[in-house]
Amino acid sequence: MREPVNDRWQVVPRNSDGTRRRVPPPGPHIGSLRLTPTRVTLFIALAGSTLFLIYSITVRDASQIPMLSSGAAVLGIVFSALALAGLIGTYRAGRAGAGGRAMVLAIGGGIAAMIAAGCFSAAVILALVYRQ
Repeated sequence: MREPVNDRWQVVPRNSDGTRRRVPPPGPHIGSLRLTPTRVTLFIALAGSTLFLIYSITVRDASQIPMLSSGAAVLGIVFSALALAGLIGTYRAGRAGAGGRAMVLAIGGGIAAMIAAGCFSAAVILALVYRQ
């Protein structure tokens, strides 16, 4: 009895000289960067929260401080998600043996975590200032 065909275990196509051909992963790409739902969602959230924070800086009324506080909190949540994505990517790259990629992802995730901490602290400080 023949086993069912599994796409993960099929042979990689070969070039005419016998070397294996690199098969790109399926799905949409921008250059070499593959567009995944997580990347698109994080990009939209990052752009939206940054634009909201910029808008709240330009508002000059009684709601400016709460808007700044909520904008900083949302931006902190987005950067926390980016830090988590960096952590997951670092783990996966380390397991695959891609040390350089793991290092870059770890540094990027650490920077995202520091920005998230700054955003959360700014949100707390603005909320405390508004209560006074």
